[in-house]
Amino acid sequence: MLRLTDIKLPLDHPEEALTAAIRAKLHVGASAIRGYSVFRRGYDARKRGAIQLIYTLDVDVADEDKLLVRFADDPHVRQTPDTNYQFVAKAPSVFSRDIPVTESESQKSAIHGRTPQKHPHRPVVIGLGPCGLFAGLLLAQMGFRPIILERGKAVRERTKDTWDLWRKRNLHPESNVQFGEGGAGTFSDGKLYSQISDPKHYGRKVLTEFVKAGAPEEIIYVSKPHIGTFRLVTMVENMRNTIEALGGEIRFEHRVDDLQVETDADGVRYVRGVTLANGEQIRTDHVVLALGHSARDTVAMLHQRDVYLEAKPFSIGFRVEHPQSMVDRDRFGSQAGHPLLGAADYKLVHHCRNGRSVYSFCMCPGGTVVAATSEPGRVVTNGMSQYSRNERNANAAIVVGIEPNDFAPYDSSGSPLAGIALQRELESRAFDLGGGTYEAPGQLIGDFLAGKASTVLGDIMPSYKPGVHLTDLSTALPDYAVEAIREAMPAFDRKIKGFARADAIFTGVETRTSSPVRIRRNDDDLQSLNTRGLFPAGEGAGYAGGILSAGVDGIRVAEAVALSITQQEVHAY
Repeated sequence: MLRLTDIKLPLDHPEEALTAAIRAKLHVGASAIRGYSVFRRGYDARKRGAIQLIYTLDVDVADEDKLLVRFADDPHVRQTPDTNYQFVAKAPSVFSRDIPVTESESQKSAIHGRTPQKHPHRPVVIGLGPCGLFAGLLLAQMGFRPIILERGKAVRERTKDTWDLWRKRNLHPESNVQFGEGGAGTFSDGKLYSQISDPKHYGRKVLTEFVKAGAPEEIIYVSKPHIGTFRLVTMVENMRNTIEALGGEIRFEHRVDDLQVETDADGVRYVRGVTLANGEQIRTDHVVLALGHSARDTVAMLHQRDVYLEAKPFSIGFRVEHPQSMVDRDRFGSQAGHPLLGAADYKLVHHCRNGRSVYSFCMCPGGTVVAATSEPGRVVTNGMSQYSRNERNANAAIVVGIEPNDFAPYDSSGSPLAGIALQRELESRAFDLGGGTYEAPGQLIGDFLAGKASTVLGDIMPSYKPGVHLTDLSTALPDYAVEAIREAMPAFDRKIKGFARADAIFTGVETRTSSPVRIRRNDDDLQSLNTRGLFPAGEGAGYAGGILSAGVDGIRVAEAVALSITQQEVHAY
């Protein structure tokens, strides 16, 4: 197969235009083309009203070798790479046993002249968000029968608890937008694209497994695939069923409260198990830490156990809402509403005079702003969309990048947990500004820029539930962040007309853009810098940002665990 890239056609081209474009590119007749498939389809919207579709095609063509020679200097004609996933290991047969070898069984084997077969400890995965889900799935597919521990509930029970906060202001600290099956990505736009380097095509494996679990097949080839919350719920359940059918074990409402670590005579630290909140201990030599970015208590425990971690940059800001129709018109012009385009998105950045950068983050076309706190007495916002993206408003986080040296006013001890202290302070402040009822503090953009409190809404109705309390957001963030956002909004308005319109609305605060810590790991075997057998993974460990990259990291870590188990001496229970 040949892969052709950068094939451009008008938005409303006829189906036969693709074949014609292939023939024109390769200078071959119709009989030479045996078939083709669409690997990727995106669009170029730089010229509003004259939007083009951009294709990457895999073509089955006669005389492929001759064509490769003819187009050797053309970067848009290459041999199609093999994107099929290949497992790196297979679990030893002892993993198929349900009961470990007992001492009496070993004695019997020795009497009969047989070498007793040792049974290894099953790997443990902590967290069932996208990273933990794929780490568990890959380990199960390789035969390692992982035990997956999730502090929250199964996804449908968790959904009920989440709606309990949104509708009744009743927070469930262990079952909410952050905690539970599917992780924070379940209540999001369900974006499935990333800018990570992916030479081994792990992202393709993620998308393929999602399609098997019920996602629309288009996510395989559209340039900016998304799923939405309702579809994610069913997909997560189907993937859970697959893991269990392959011998994996998933335990909900099982929070890990401690890590068992031993140090050998050479001073090397090894994981030896985990302790759960109910007091149960699970013996294991391999632990995948797929915590997510909000498991603050677990991160504190790891710090107490001297697992190496460090503060890392993240961003803080507000959610902004505009009419989706305004964004569509600005991006697509007369072609707004075309079914192949859907609801328009945007990506904005502004570098401020005070040295800060302000940018849009987690933009949700046709979506809603949601309550995303996981701790009592705090308010956090996030964005969510359904697959249809047909809600009235567009929303995005408008955030300011901050560095570890910004955390000092909130924790002068120099602790790597200082970023968590900053988050908690801002989230508590937002709770108070919102009236202390889990309503979010809000302010119209015109009032925010003018430096005065808002008292009445304009034409744009905020979507945040359980509600928005109008106030002055100038005290919701540090002064440098407020100053930077005030400078950025008029600049964004020059890029998208109406972005700084007076009746657009901010709701606060957005503090969990990414993890405030990084649990450092080695580059080669992906194990903790100072604790063997511990595999930090995903967004909570500082190695991913979003569903796709978290899933990819879960695959990478699952491979590292599998290789570690198969390459080392098998330990007995």
